[in-house]
Amino acid sequence: MAKFTDFLEEKVSNPMARLAEQRHLLAIRDGVISSLPFIIVGSFFLLIASPPLPEPWAITQWAADNAAEILIPYRMTMFIMSLYVAFGIGYNLAQSYKVDPLSGAQIAVASLLLTITPTVIDELFYLPMEFLGGSGLFVTIIVSILSVEIFRICKQKGITIKLPDAVPKSVSRSFEALIPVAIVIVLMTLITVVIGVNLHTVVEKLAAPLVTAGDSLFGVLVPVFLITFFWSFGIHGVSVVGSVARPVWEVYLLNNGEAAAAGEVLPHVAPEPLYQWFIWVGGSGATLGLVIVMILFARSKYLKNLGRTVSVPALFNINEPVIFGLPIVLNPILIIPFIITPIVLAIISYFATSIGLVSPTFIRAPWTLPAPIGAYLATGGDWRAILLVLVNIAISVAIYFPFFKVYDRKMMDLETEEDNTAP
Repeated sequence: MAKFTDFLEEKVSNPMARLAEQRHLLAIRDGVISSLPFIIVGSFFLLIASPPLPEPWAITQWAADNAAEILIPYRMTMFIMSLYVAFGIGYNLAQSYKVDPLSGAQIAVASLLLTITPTVIDELFYLPMEFLGGSGLFVTIIVSILSVEIFRICKQKGITIKLPDAVPKSVSRSFEALIPVAIVIVLMTLITVVIGVNLHTVVEKLAAPLVTAGDSLFGVLVPVFLITFFWSFGIHGVSVVGSVARPVWEVYLLNNGEAAAAGEVLPHVAPEPLYQWFIWVGGSGATLGLVIVMILFARSKYLKNLGRTVSVPALFNINEPVIFGLPIVLNPILIIPFIITPIVLAIISYFATSIGLVSPTFIRAPWTLPAPIGAYLATGGDWRAILLVLVNIAISVAIYFPFFKVYDRKMMDLETEEDNTAP
């Protein structure tokens, strides 16, 4: 067992930890995370426009009559979230290179806008917003990184305009970005306007297999397994896997949101809220079930006290105290249900959603809500989502129980041994 653990530490854990710290993946992760306040607030206006109430209610009729106005905040936030993500990626990547982060963010935004060709109607120019939402997220990532890399190279090679030290720093930074901005604008204009390449169409075709695969059962089970596998060795699995998968999840969420706003069938089963509310109940590994088992059945003094201590954080999906307090990390007994439980919940939740027993998620509710409430809001007020969460909690309790009892007996034996050897 020790040799196997050392092998995993050397060949799996350390490389994955380094991958999690890769600057471009970090910039993508932090850029997407920086847009979450706008996505969360904007998604709630979707809920207001389609309240989870029967049609005879007056508020339902009012929402239907005023949907266009109610959805304006949504269209200025969640609907164009790629704009916010571009700013976040540009800022964080530039900051990691220790060049002016504000200039990096602005260059990234300009680069994204220049991938979109305005539409001319009656001699007026209109900027289509469709590529500023979820469908434009892949291009957003690419051009944001490219534009900041150009900015970095110009800075490192001295291809900038330097002003005397007496000039205010804000003015000096602006002129330092002048040449990189010119290069990025000319490059993107050549691609979009002169050559006539629609990067969004090209990338959409290239990414289509990835998007399709991620919305399948296999595409759900792979990140679920990897996240819990990495956590088992103390690596923040969501950071590693989420850096790669989150852009795809955001596309699903934005597409579902757009479909909900248009009154159409929601196309995707597996946006990130599916994981958040139905699979990660209580946090990665669905550890709320484990906490319930600890509270109800623990006989070890340590585990009894730990169960009471972590119960409130677990209810709000904060489970690091469980993962590192039991611990689950490198614990050969509890790693097994820690991986198996979310896989089982993923299968159940995927099929329940895909066959219509529960509505697909299209709203990003705050992740610290208790799971039944979060699931209810994320599905636009589907009461069946609450039942599914409760069923999943019961299943997680059943899976964790036998493994926990083994661990509990082991802890009791250790406590008894310590008591007997105490002076």
